[in-house]
Amino acid sequence: MTESGTDAKSAILDRIGTALADRPQAAPIPRDYDTTRNVADVLALAEERIDDYKATVHRSTPEKLPELIAARLAARGARTMVAPAELPSEWLADGVTWLLDEPEKPLSVAELDGSDGVLTGCALTIAETGTIVLDAGPESGRRMLTLVPDYHLCVIRADQVVDAVPAAIARLGADRPVTFISGPSATSDIEFNRVEGVHGPRTLDVILVA
Repeated sequence: MTESGTDAKSAILDRIGTALADRPQAAPIPRDYDTTRNVADVLALAEERIDDYKATVHRSTPEKLPELIAARLAARGARTMVAPAELPSEWLADGVTWLLDEPEKPLSVAELDGSDGVLTGCALTIAETGTIVLDAGPESGRRMLTLVPDYHLCVIRADQVVDAVPAAIARLGADRPVTFISGPSATSDIEFNRVEGVHGPRTLDVILVA
């Protein structure tokens, strides 16, 4: 920009500053958001809302979890599954070939696409909206793991369920990429014809561990 152009810009900004010098101060914006919803049973609400999104919810206890994971994979006919490398070893059912996504040797898109599905945990789940939150942590895995396979089996512990979005935001860190999942991947065209599996798993199975 030429010197004259720079002077013209400065003159305009100076005039704006002068015109606004005596403007009234804006009122402070309240930040004391209500983070509670007084939900009597957050697990029941989470189950109801996740089911509303056409995902399938199964209840389990910690002791029965490995058995239920194996049963769900058997019912699905899954032979090759993807999982984050740091997923609890007891979750990795026998009789299934497990492709573990190692940080130093990440799985390729072809390996993810050729698998029968992915097993992960989660960071949080929001009962009010039925939303599962993944944060690329040890149990969530990197984002690609849950976008490429056609089937996602997700384990949610009771202590990971919060009542509403503000409570979830308060617990999430700002140093990880976050993915919010509300049901299987789906979209609708201009005539409202629903198409599933467009940009993520076509089928979402959820195990709620209480």
